[in-house]
Amino acid sequence: MTDVVDSDELLRRIQRARACARDELRTWRARSGDLERADPDAAREARMRGLAYEAVLRVLDEIVTPGRHPVEH
Repeated sequence: MTDVVDSDELLRRIQRARACARDELRTWRARSGDLERADPDAAREARMRGLAYEAVLRVLDEIVTPGRHPVEH
């Protein structure tokens, strides 16, 4: 079940994951804004999902471009 991939393929996979995370982040941020007045609980859930994708995006960015974002302690 283990696939051996070269560094170029690994980078392509990480870049696809970054693009997916970026799209999901935009989607959840927009959904949060749309729901803010109508359904505050759903808006809060959408914000939390957006934060999760933001964290994933930051990790993948750090893999591809180390040091781009300052490390927060």
